[in-house]
Order: sequence, then structure tokens, then C-alpha cells
Amino acid sequence: MKTFMECAELVERKWYVVDATGMPVGRLASKVASVLRGKNKPIFTPNVDTGDYVIIINCDKTILTGKKAEKKIYRHHTGYVGGLKEIGYAKVKRDNPVFPVEHAIKGMLPKNSLGKKMYSKLFTYAGSEHVHQAQQPVELKF
Repeated sequence: MKTFMECAELVERKWYVVDATGMPVGRLASKVASVLRGKNKPIFTPNVDTGDYVIIINCDKTILTGKKAEKKIYRHHTGYVGGLKEIGYAKVKRDNPVFPVEHAIKGMLPKNSLGKKMYSKLFTYAGSEHVHQAQQPVELKF
């Protein structure tokens, strides 16, 4: 028995569209990250980008369970002394409704150049319209 190793040039990529209305952010992110990575395919190879393209619509209608909506804080550091910036979930959601979804998905992908390639196949939109009709995306249900 030989081990099968997929070649990146031979991967057939599909386009999927996901409606995020009423879905918890973390559960949506884990399913989408799995599709971006290619773990839903039998040809999955950890060191090759075998994933598909994913379009997420209605990102502004996602939810957080429990009291996370009041307690969740996004932190980043500017690089300067005392440069820790903290922004609450409510303000982030109001200013940029796709950021919480993108941030959660990016955190579930590999932290290397392969992860950047996988993340580039993600397209998020706050509303229900997207510009990828020519690719004929298939609806992906979770």
C-alpha cells in the first residue's frame, strides 16, 4: 500500500456560498476553516492547499452565544510602549461587521504561507449580495 500525496496543480476547486444568518461565529468559522483547508475531501494532504473557495454572505447577522457579546474584547499591540489597544465586540461589529467572522476563521487556519493561501480563498460580505455569480457557487449547508 502506497501513501497518496496530492499535487497542488491537480486539485479541482469548487465554489461554495454560505448564508451566515443566525449562526454562531465560532461554529461557522470552524466549518468554513475545514472547507478552506480541504479537510472535507478524501484527497486531503496537510502540506498542500487542497481547499475550496468559500463565499460568506450576511456576516452582519451572525450571533454570539451566552454573554460573549458584552464581554468579548479584541486586542492588538501597535508595537510601541504601552500600545495595547482593546476594542469591544459591539463597536467592532458596528464599524466592520465582517471582521469577527474573518478574525475567527483566520485564527483556525495554519500560521504560515500555506495558511495565507487558504485565507485568500475566503470572501465575506455583510449583505446578501456578492460579485461571484460567474463562478456558479453551490450552497453549503451546515
